[in-house]
Parts: sequence; structure tokens; C-alpha cells
Amino acid sequence: MGGYEVVETDILIIGAGGAGMRAALAALENGSKVVVVSKSVLGKAHTVMAEGGIAASVGNVDSKDNWEVHFSDTIVEGVYLGNWRMAEILAKEAPERVFELERFGAIFDRTPEGKIMQRAFGGHTYRRLCHVGDKTGLEIIRTLEDRTIHRDVKVMDEIYITKLFKSGGAFAGALGLSMREGKFYFFKAKALIVSTGGGGRVYKITSNSWESTGDGLALAYKIGVELQDMEMIQFHPTGMVYPPGVAGLLVTEGVRGEGGILTNIKGERFMLRYSPEKKELDARDVVARSIYYEIQAGRGTEHGGVYLDISHKGADFIKKKLPGMYSQFKEFAGVDITKEKMEVGPTVHYQMGGIRVDPETGATNVEGVFAAGEVASGLHGANRLGGNSLADILVFGKRTGEGASKYAKKAKTRPADEKEIQSAINEAESYIRENGANPNVMIEKLRETMSSKVGIIRNENDLQEALSVIEEMKAQLKDVGVKGTLVYNKGLLACFELSNMLVATEAIVKSAIMRKESRGAHTRSDYPKRSREWLRNIICSIGNDGSMELSTIPLTEMPDNLKKLVKPEVYE
Repeated sequence: MGGYEVVETDILIIGAGGAGMRAALAALENGSKVVVVSKSVLGKAHTVMAEGGIAASVGNVDSKDNWEVHFSDTIVEGVYLGNWRMAEILAKEAPERVFELERFGAIFDRTPEGKIMQRAFGGHTYRRLCHVGDKTGLEIIRTLEDRTIHRDVKVMDEIYITKLFKSGGAFAGALGLSMREGKFYFFKAKALIVSTGGGGRVYKITSNSWESTGDGLALAYKIGVELQDMEMIQFHPTGMVYPPGVAGLLVTEGVRGEGGILTNIKGERFMLRYSPEKKELDARDVVARSIYYEIQAGRGTEHGGVYLDISHKGADFIKKKLPGMYSQFKEFAGVDITKEKMEVGPTVHYQMGGIRVDPETGATNVEGVFAAGEVASGLHGANRLGGNSLADILVFGKRTGEGASKYAKKAKTRPADEKEIQSAINEAESYIRENGANPNVMIEKLRETMSSKVGIIRNENDLQEALSVIEEMKAQLKDVGVKGTLVYNKGLLACFELSNMLVATEAIVKSAIMRKESRGAHTRSDYPKRSREWLRNIICSIGNDGSMELSTIPLTEMPDNLKKLVKPEVYE
């Protein structure tokens, strides 16, 4: 059919990580036909990089823990910007999702009584993270993948979605390029679930894997889906800083949860100065800023980091509790963490912002489009608690799969415009040309700009400079091109990614300029205090002329029964 093959289904899911696969299983259980499309190969999702555990108040280690405390921690550590209903749903439903995962075949570490073991994590009142050593994300993917491939879920991997389509204001389909075949597919579906993860790769130093270039949120934005809280980028306090080839690679919070301490070049345990009560287990934004300040004050290591030390816990303990970290440092840095300190520094880790969704169903403002996981916004507010991301993908992956299935049962397949499909194919193929501007050069410049101008500490001048670079690159996008064919062409993939990265970075920078306060992960040196008037969400939407428009909306009022669980916000 004119250069593409049609794949028809009830629900198309873009992204085969934890959220995508959990959504697929839920949709299937609710009677919908599902196709899952992955940019990478099945099993190679960014979820595997989440190591520390799943936050769920099962109370196996600290019996006083319950959903109310988890709810309060999520709201407070999100600096009161999060959606209260999403936080309530997560806190109430996370325990059952953990037990369900166990029934699916996941194998957790155990207490002496045989219950699921839980560890401490920053910002959590109690030891709450259910874990599998320091490879929890990998166990989730293994479990969900096994369940997915043994059910009637069609999975098509190494396919890059280049464009989404609407008809009559509702979702009508998606065009994808099979990198393996060099062939286009048109996915005809009643509903779409976007579960593509975040966009951490728009920064130079990041824990994110190569797939995380903001594709899903940019594709959805281009057909009118609203984005929210895009200024809120989480810098994980501890990424590797040396050697350069692994700079940014995550050092799990589980190291600090199991007793690791942070010291500067003078041997001082500096978190006693910044957070004397919570110390290394304060919220991620607090610890990341503290490390940044130590490095800026000249008390950092020779490679621009600080030290993280858990050697005092002994070799047997470390190898049992943190086997991944032991092998990671041994293999990549030649460091034996049972005897030596780790060099660590902040690394871009997670986007709290993303696609604006309905808390109950994951629906967006565009009919037929849903989103789940890191690509969706609302739950984490201005700062995410460690372990809430894995709870998020399970809880809202399931809910979104059910929401999309319910919608699809009543909806009709919308006909996409044939001319629009052919135009999208022509646009994708037009990147194959002689003498095109190198997309990778532009991507590196963009990543350098984001890291130097839109980092942990921000100001108006730097943000405006970053925006100028982005606007300049948007104008140059038409000149980008690569040689070769459609088959396994990484340069072509970079062309597609650059277009999406520019949407993501424009939303991040414009939102950061608009929010004239410091809140959670968003710190402005020129507006250092938190402001009551900025207890609002910033929304990015595409205008009729294609330009990005920003607006704000107030938070919805929290019910009295939940208000009493949360200590009120204090302003200076």
C-alpha cells in the first residue's frame, strides 16, 4: 500500500519498558488486542537501570509504615507540586502491585522470616524499598517480559515511530520505520499508550541509556498533547565521574540506603553540614545540591566529584547487598568498593515533568492518547522519591492499560489521511541525502548547552542563552541529513531524535525561565526562595502557528482527610 504495511490493533503501545509491558498485560486482560512497539529490543529498556527497589508500604521491616505515610512523603518531597490524587493512588496500590509481581515470578530479597526485604532510601520515613539486590529494575523487566511473550501480545522491536496522526481531533494511527528492514509500518489503532520513558539524553552527563531522547513526549506534543512541569529535571546525587567513558553511570541510592557515607577531599562527612538529621538519606535534590556546593567550593576530588564509602560494612555484606555496584566499579574503574571509596557526582537521572495525564486512567487532553511511566507527569511534583518510579510504572501502567482498553471498546478506528501518511514517509526519507548537516554534531552541542546552562543551579542569563541555541538549531533542522539507506542507519535515527530533543529542551528551558522561584529540583540563583504564588503547574502546548505556548494552572484542592496527613508547606 504505497510503500508501507498496515498493522491494525485496538491499542498501540510505544515503549516496551516496565510501564509499557504492564499496560499491555492490563489491556489484554481487559479484552483488547495489543501491539507493543519498541525503539530498542525487547528486554533492553531503561527500567533495567533502576536498581534500588520499589517503594511500597508493605511494612515487612518497619511495621509502622502504611500508605498514609508513603502518601505524605511523596507530597512533601515533591515539594507540594505533585498531584495529590496520583500520590494517593500510588501509596494505596503499590503494595498489591509488588505482591502481584511476586505472583508473576519476581524473586525478591528476603527477611529472616521469609518476607520481602525492604531497605532505606532518601526521603522515605521508613525502610520501604522492596528490592532484588541492586538489580530490581532488571528483575521487573525479566518478569514482565516473560509474562508478555507467553501471552497474545504482539511485540515489534527496533521500530522508531516518526509521526503520530489525528482524525477529527482524536488519535488515528502512527507511522514507524523498522530499522532492521528499512521498511515503514502504519499502525492503525483506536487508542495509543505512550510509555517511552524520559529525555535524560538531552544532557551530556546522564544515567539514562541511549533510548531516552524525549521521543514520546515530543511526538505527542506535536499532535496537541499538553506537557507539564518540564522544568523539573532530577539530578541523582551519585553517578560515576571516572573514567570518562562511564561518566554519569548510576551509582544506586541503595549504597547510601545500606549505610554508605559521603565525604569530601578533606575527609569531612559534609552532609552533616547541609542536612544534620537525614544526612545522606535526605531527598535527592538536597543531596545533589550539597555535592554541587562542595565541588564548587574546591572540596571535590581530582575528577570533579566527591567520595562515597561503604567499605566499613565489610566485603561479604557489600557483595550480597550490592553485587552490581561491586562489579560495576571493579570492571569500569578498577576500584574494589569493599576496600576503596567510590568517586561520584550528580548526574541527570529522571524527568518529573512530561505528558499531562488524568490520574485515574492516564488519558491526555487528546482523545484516544494515554501515557504512563516516566513520560507522564503529575505524580512526582518537583522532586521524585527514590523507588517511586518503579512503583509508578506498575501502578499507573496497569491503570493506563485498563483506561485505554475501556476507551477502545467504545471507540471506532479513525481513518488517517493517506496524503499525510505519504508526506510523513517523504519527510523521513528526505533525511537521506548528500552533504547534509551532521545531526550528531548538533546533538552534542545541544547536550553541552543543556549541561552548562540548564543544570542544578540556574539563572536568567544562562537560560536565555540556552534558549537562543535551541532556536538557532530549530532553524537549522531543515539542513540535517545523512548518507546511506533506511536500514540500521544510526545517523538517520539521530536526525529523528534531534527533532524530538529540540521539543523537549525548548519545553524544559522555557518552563525554567517562567518559574521564577526555587522549588525541588528547580533551583534559581536569582530567585533562591520558594514562592507561594508559584504553587502552580506550568503547561506547554502547541499553538495554531506551531509555536510553543506556556500557561499555568493552580493545583487542585486536596481533600481534608488527606490534608491532615501532610505537614503544611513553610515559606521563608
